[in-house]
Amino acid sequence: MLFWRPGSGRRMISSALLGGGLGERGWFLNAQVPPGYARLDAERHLAELAGRAGAEGPGVGLMTAARVLDHCLAVDEGAEALVTAGIGVHGWAAAPGAGSSGPLPAGTINILVSVPVALSDAALVNAVATATEAKVQALRDAGVDASGTPTDAVCVAAAPPSPGRPTAVEPFAGPRSRWGARLARAVHRATYLACTRAAAADG
Repeated sequence: MLFWRPGSGRRMISSALLGGGLGERGWFLNAQVPPGYARLDAERHLAELAGRAGAEGPGVGLMTAARVLDHCLAVDEGAEALVTAGIGVHGWAAAPGAGSSGPLPAGTINILVSVPVALSDAALVNAVATATEAKVQALRDAGVDASGTPTDAVCVAAAPPSPGRPTAVEPFAGPRSRWGARLARAVHRATYLACTRAAAADG
């Protein structure tokens, strides 16, 4: 497991099974599960694992079949990205097909982004889009013919707004905004490294 507990609570937005959505969160967990993982109570399982790690209060929990010890970290002017990548099952988001309502193969590119500034709700949503764009760019640059895996997840963590400085909240996180550009470069670098490492292990 990778377990991160920042010194103070963060506002996080995430597509996670556990603690997904938008809100105050105190910790982040990325748990490694076996290939073929098919438990239907994954949210409860993640909560149990977080409890064993000492987590208290609300947090975000992701899982992956990729080796979490092979995580890659990149930093760009204060924006940090941590990525684990399993790319054995990958493809394009707009591929034809009906989709699945059941569990999908666990592989997964999991992305955690942290910025030391407060972001508005809209900017947090924008940051998820920016991180996803950077992930796809990294996959292309790594020679992976895909936009991702069927189970990719992302979490963006931002500093909470300061009570004394209510206007000190970044309104933008698109790829050409100051913090969006930084997080995009960090995500691209960490994802590229993680995917090239995963591709070498699979090959």
